[in-house]
Amino acid sequence: MSRSDELRKGRVAKPEPTAPAEVSHDGDAPSAIVEATPSMAQYLEIKAANPDSLLWYRMGDFYELFFQDAVTASEALSIVLTKRGKHKGEDIPMCGVPVHRADEYLQRLIKQGHRVAVCEQLEDPAEARKRGAKAVVKRDVVRLVTPGTLTEEALLDAKARNFLTAVFLATPAEIDLSSSQSRVALASVDISTGEFELSELAGADLSGELIRLSSSEVLAADNLLGNETFVRAVEYSGGKTTPVPSAYFDQTSGARDLKACLGVADLSGFGTFTRGELSAAAAVLKYIDLTQMGRKPLLRAPRRAGGGSLFIDAASRASLELVKSTSGDKSSTLLAAIDRTVTGAGARELQARISSPLIAPAAIEARLDAIACLLDNRGLMDDMRFCLRGTPDLARALPRLTFGRGGPRDLASVRDAVEAAGDAARMLKSVSQPLPLPPELQSVCERLESVPQSLATALKSALVDDPPLLRREGGFIREGFNPDLDAARAMRNDSRRVMAELEARYIEETGVKTLRVRHNNILGFFIEVTQLNAKPLLSPPLSERFRHRQTMANAVRFATAELLETEGQIASANERALNLEQEIFTTLTEEIAAATEALTAAAAALAELDVYTSLASLALEQGYVRPIIDDAAVFEIRGGRHPVVQQALGRQAAGPFIENDCVLGRGPSSGTAAQEDGLPDARIWLVTGPNMAGKSTFLRQNALIAVMAQMGSYVPARSAHIGVVDRLFSRVGASDDLARGRSTFMVEMVETAAILNQATERSLVILDEIGRGTATFDGLSIAWATVEYLHGVTKARALFATHYHELTALARRLDGIANVTMEVAEWQDSIVFLHKVKAGAADRSYGIQVAKLAGLPEPVVDRARQVLARLEKADRRPKAGDESIDDLPLFSAARPRGASATESPSVVEKLLRDMHPDDLSPKAALEKLYELKALAENLKKMKP
Repeated sequence: MSRSDELRKGRVAKPEPTAPAEVSHDGDAPSAIVEATPSMAQYLEIKAANPDSLLWYRMGDFYELFFQDAVTASEALSIVLTKRGKHKGEDIPMCGVPVHRADEYLQRLIKQGHRVAVCEQLEDPAEARKRGAKAVVKRDVVRLVTPGTLTEEALLDAKARNFLTAVFLATPAEIDLSSSQSRVALASVDISTGEFELSELAGADLSGELIRLSSSEVLAADNLLGNETFVRAVEYSGGKTTPVPSAYFDQTSGARDLKACLGVADLSGFGTFTRGELSAAAAVLKYIDLTQMGRKPLLRAPRRAGGGSLFIDAASRASLELVKSTSGDKSSTLLAAIDRTVTGAGARELQARISSPLIAPAAIEARLDAIACLLDNRGLMDDMRFCLRGTPDLARALPRLTFGRGGPRDLASVRDAVEAAGDAARMLKSVSQPLPLPPELQSVCERLESVPQSLATALKSALVDDPPLLRREGGFIREGFNPDLDAARAMRNDSRRVMAELEARYIEETGVKTLRVRHNNILGFFIEVTQLNAKPLLSPPLSERFRHRQTMANAVRFATAELLETEGQIASANERALNLEQEIFTTLTEEIAAATEALTAAAAALAELDVYTSLASLALEQGYVRPIIDDAAVFEIRGGRHPVVQQALGRQAAGPFIENDCVLGRGPSSGTAAQEDGLPDARIWLVTGPNMAGKSTFLRQNALIAVMAQMGSYVPARSAHIGVVDRLFSRVGASDDLARGRSTFMVEMVETAAILNQATERSLVILDEIGRGTATFDGLSIAWATVEYLHGVTKARALFATHYHELTALARRLDGIANVTMEVAEWQDSIVFLHKVKAGAADRSYGIQVAKLAGLPEPVVDRARQVLARLEKADRRPKAGDESIDDLPLFSAARPRGASATESPSVVEKLLRDMHPDDLSPKAALEKLYELKALAENLKKMKP
């Protein structure tokens, strides 16, 4: 029962039936508006059942909005706000959008966070007229459109998943959600593809998980809506929170609804689910049921997320810019740099793999084997990419057909995708001799072959090559597929030919050469003969067949049963043709539904194949190598490169990227030669060097290489041996959180605390300039203690960049710490960045040289040099009572721009040098004296 039906049965108080607008029964735009019309009473009733949504009220070829909905929509869409009639003495605001542009306007509203209730006409206006002159066309909400429940191609990003996520607090509310003791369960569904994920994790990891999922809409009960940790996690992920009743989170309902959606009597075949997971599943499935008005989604078997994936927290994902940069742009991300996919489904699968790298070496190696096979068979790789390039998005076409929103092009998508699946399977089998395919490609091949060929044949024989967008338009069934349809079309398209043939036959039968079959709007089709030739038709036996209809001054008109029947057939031919096409559409959809499991598997296989061919093509294009992945305590990258920066330099023709090694534990294959490379072997590298020398790039590139290796990709390096990383932490860059009163330093400390509390000895930690946001000695002390904790407690592999040169002393005290620095060259009081990592520590930071390169005014740079020199003499600290620093002028009037104090003459000296006393008259000499006195006064004022 719909919500409007519930309202009509008295479960919800009905609104006052006073209304300003009436709709004409032919379904066109509103007619003149009067008070208390039945149409607006209907509108108010439906709106009362959907108070939290913008109500799109279908009126003919428009969706109309009234009252506050109209005001909101007109502002959001920048469309004209008008008014129509009055309600309770006030003008009624109104605006509307045409039906044929509905998707465009829906997309804009959803992006701005609005929910839309789509109210459609449920009957033909002609049916309403049969009930009486004042009957209103039946309408009801057929769907609620929210950010997480989109299925239309025009509303979705083809390359991104669109998850709806329910979050359930699985521990008592008294436990701090940000602590490791709290537990939350998540159920995530992308109804546009049927993907379904369940997970339970610590509350502290919620933000990272929501970013991984990129959830568009997050469902939560009251006990989470006011929780600061939860609110911050959703905001950080870019999603929108939707409150739902606590009763939605019911474990029993979750188990029941899961069984119904999956079509099973027992869930044990899918694993063991926790109480929290079932509760979260209950909420997300209930919400889908409400928004889709009871239509069941097409769901895949639920996948357990988290346990087999590399953990990357929210701050690290933002720092590394895996799929989204800090500015929100995707062009400078790892995803953009390595994406060579040719299908939307492949792009989504690639993003999922980047967001959830694996931690099982065997599974990673299986993916790498698939890429190696394609690189060994480059002809196959090229042919496969050509085959996939035109493959439609099968994964998204299937749910649209399941929800009843599909059109002829979705049927064509299934047809073309099935054909591509067959072609791809044949290509894979062609290289399976003499050696078998790697397990991953063998699995892909088997799933591609699982689609029934009878379905492919039926779709190919039924559909035209390029069907129209809308089902209601017809014209998508191929000629010759259905004889009845062909006859209806022939009648519709060839009515003149049919009547001409009938006319010729009547002339032959009657012998009247002037007989004509004509048509007018009053009589329709009729037979007309002249008065002189009418006698044979008025006399037996022809009069029995030719019935007299009308006598004119010089003509007589007749009709026959056959003519009237043919006329009726012509009049209804278009309707009959459309009805027959709808029946065929329904039959084909049912055949697709019967093969849903095989089609879903084939869709996933096509996406995976696109990813493998994409990564193989990338490796060939960029010169990437296959990494060695195992359980050893190794992290050895030789000739590593930053995948994003390297490609950016190539596009800008800015020269080659300088590759660098990183050794946080050598592999057994390194040998003696590797020991002589000059780089230390330690679990923690302290990286020093000036700003702009490449420290942050070096740190990030090694983290990205780890992500790429564990997602199952070749990596940008000469060689790579990585002992699998269980958790990846990156603290690079500075940001604040002013909205919550947290400074840059406070944010840094919170993120550092999270790293130290969660890192393990198998983790990889990237830290850049910890402690810089406070007093020098405070920051140095924090950085020192952090390095000691990483070394002695977590024992994680770490890269720690710093400008605190005092920290380099730790390398002499602790065996697991080594110093490396970014190499620079000094030239003419400036520096040249070589971007090369070498063993050792920087003896200075070159901050003033970098400031000069940045364009600081010369007086500021000169003043900084002077202060630095004095500070270094004073052991880098100004002493109390030390006036030497205070005596340094910031702007010296006697120093021209660009010269040092010792090299440049003062203004007074320059004036005296340029003066020639023998050439001065007494008056000119007196003027020069006054000028010198004025200069002396100015210099006195400028002294601090």
